[in-house]
Amino acid sequence: MMDKLELQSADVTAKNVEAIAALFPQVVTEGSDDEGNLVHRIDFEALRQELSDYAVDDAKEVYQIDWPGKLAAEFASNAPIAKTLRPNRADSVSFDTTKNLFIEGDNLEALKLLQESYLGKVRLIYIDPPYNTGGDLVYRDDFATSKQEYLWRSGQVNEAGERLVANTQANGRFHSDWLSMIYPRLRLAKRFLAQDGVILVSIDDAEQASLRRLMDEVFGEQNFIAQLIWEKGRKNDAKFFSNGHEYVMVYAKSKSYLREQKTVWREEKPGAREIWDEYLRLRELHGAAGAAIEKDLSAWFTALPRTDPSKKWARYKRVDANGPWRDDNISWPGGGGPRYDVIHPVTGQPCKVPERGWIWPDPETMKEKIRLGIVVFRDDHTEPPFRKSHLRPIAGEDDDADVQQDNDDDVELAVQVRGTYFYKQSQVSVKHLRGLMGAQVFNNPKDHTELSRLFEYVLGGKSGIVMDFFAGSGTTAEAVFDLCARTGLNCPVILVQLPERLEDNLKTATGSSKTTIQNAIKLLEKLGKPLTIAELTKIRIGKAGELVVANRKPSDWNGDGGFRAFTIDTSNFADVAMTPDTADQVTLVDLVESVKTDRSSEDVLFEVLIDWGVDLSSPISVEPIGGHEVLSVEDDALLACFDDGLDDDLIRNLAKRKPLKAVFKDTAFATDAARINAGQIFEQLSPDTNVKVL
Repeated sequence: MMDKLELQSADVTAKNVEAIAALFPQVVTEGSDDEGNLVHRIDFEALRQELSDYAVDDAKEVYQIDWPGKLAAEFASNAPIAKTLRPNRADSVSFDTTKNLFIEGDNLEALKLLQESYLGKVRLIYIDPPYNTGGDLVYRDDFATSKQEYLWRSGQVNEAGERLVANTQANGRFHSDWLSMIYPRLRLAKRFLAQDGVILVSIDDAEQASLRRLMDEVFGEQNFIAQLIWEKGRKNDAKFFSNGHEYVMVYAKSKSYLREQKTVWREEKPGAREIWDEYLRLRELHGAAGAAIEKDLSAWFTALPRTDPSKKWARYKRVDANGPWRDDNISWPGGGGPRYDVIHPVTGQPCKVPERGWIWPDPETMKEKIRLGIVVFRDDHTEPPFRKSHLRPIAGEDDDADVQQDNDDDVELAVQVRGTYFYKQSQVSVKHLRGLMGAQVFNNPKDHTELSRLFEYVLGGKSGIVMDFFAGSGTTAEAVFDLCARTGLNCPVILVQLPERLEDNLKTATGSSKTTIQNAIKLLEKLGKPLTIAELTKIRIGKAGELVVANRKPSDWNGDGGFRAFTIDTSNFADVAMTPDTADQVTLVDLVESVKTDRSSEDVLFEVLIDWGVDLSSPISVEPIGGHEVLSVEDDALLACFDDGLDDDLIRNLAKRKPLKAVFKDTAFATDAARINAGQIFEQLSPDTNVKVL
């Protein structure tokens, strides 16, 4: 049997009603909408009574952030849209093989279109939204508040429009507009996160307080992890304090789940890899002569510039058979640790016990550490021994350390926990991007190497999808490419960017910002591209991918530096209502010209993939069969043919391949009988295939 396929983004509200109905059918009532269609409604008073044991006496008195327009913004996150993503092969890089996606259009619409395919599958979201520094927001949704509406909602004017409070002006309204923009996008973002997923949001002082409260509400205060401070340089022309920092809010999808999984975030100490490489060079030069290696290693540390990250770890200047090591504390953290006798191997007397007690809980553990050579005794027992901390930790040295690998080129070096403050001068990223693009075409780009380290830290050595729906200069893509090239991880990246027109920005720009926009326009005009930020982003991603792939070292990374480009557009189908309630009422006459004349089979296929929740990076092949074009997704997991005049031989051929899903145009069958016959062929040859018609 062939069923109609509904083609619109998910109606989240309807799904929530269905979920409540499954749990509490007694609180659901039936009714009809303005067009007479059957709808289900929730009796909230009945639901409140069902949950009376958990109800709050005064439901109005709850801690939350509120603003004029919040309810409309909340509705906006749930309302379905009848749009689609059209593939753009011309602007893509390695379209047929890449797993990365770039979507041009409004990110609220993009998130709605992507949610079925990537629900609960994204391990990391990073966004750098507009900071709301006083100019108009780029994102002006239908629910954005007009000044008069804002004043009326907030009680500052009466119904006649007369002002009730003097000097009401932009501040509150600007905050409300920004909150109404970001709120539905954060609500949708939460749905994408995997159970161990994390979201990072960059922000500055203008909306830091609002964002913190908003994310507490959306993600749960209990899932807050940290508020990072990114210092980018001092401004010597400041009147009071140099405000050169930004923040990065870090929230987990479920902090309790991370704890259950015993998740621990650590990063390799910056500069440690260079120390290890120098040690290997000296070992090759001096062989097993430890004293010679130590002498040259100390000289190497001394010669390093003060700002070199390896300089910080100059204590790793001693060497044994396991490589560089430094002396470390052997006492119990915080004090009050165990006290027992540890016999000095020369004097035979108990060593002095550290003031805070021994770091290990019992004599047996201490003896094992001594056997491993981790404990180093002093000349006599009058001082406590110390312990070794190797640059490349050995088994038993640290309870969390893995067994050392045999391959010197693939080692796990000493790690550290990140602090909440880090410094990276902003001009470094400006210079890098200028070199990559041939001119300065972006203002205030983020540093891709710093983001790469941060992404590596929170991903914890596991591959996973990374998403950025405020793609901007495309830094997230280059950061992910760099991360994968360094670590061997394979992390597909999904990016969304609004096609904001550069000429519009040029009208209000001044100084260096104006020059930057002029440079961008010149570059795009030279390439014959539309004058939008999205076009610049695609160019940057392409250049970055090419650069990283060309310079990568052999690793497990698949070398994917490309992307599939898409554009948000209207549905590929004419305005014919095809919802579950009305599909049976649509006739063949209505559907004769259902697919728009300017849309290709690949356009239609991707709209089907979106509706079915299929990964949009799935491999697609096209093959001619019996004079018709057949599209195969994921090695026949889905078969599609959108031609007219399909015959029984073609249907039989496709059914024998036993796809999981198959889809055709309704107009492909001349009569209802032909369509029914095609359904019977599938029922006979491939009864498990889910067959749909458009």
